[in-house]
Amino acid sequence: MMTLEETADCLAALGNPTRLAISRLLVKAGERGLPVGAIQSELGIPASTLSHHLRHLVTVGLVFQERDGVSLICRTNYPSIKGVIDFLMLECCSMENAQG
Repeated sequence: MMTLEETADCLAALGNPTRLAISRLLVKAGERGLPVGAIQSELGIPASTLSHHLRHLVTVGLVFQERDGVSLICRTNYPSIKGVIDFLMLECCSMENAQG
């Protein structure tokens, strides 16, 4: 279970429209992930801007990167995404909370 601080850091990272777009793109890409160049092409942002935003997502643990030859592949850290969702959903859907 993620802590309050970890969840807040993840949500803060996702609170930026560019980082949210990157995250959505990587989730859609699935387990195979995407090379940085493909993310850049898809979102139409400069390499330095993309690098800045990816660094935030990597730092909070929502994205991880792996070198594959000359390519840097970015992948969603699904357990972290699930941790954020689980934290937000904890106790929200019990019958008591749903009726009150």
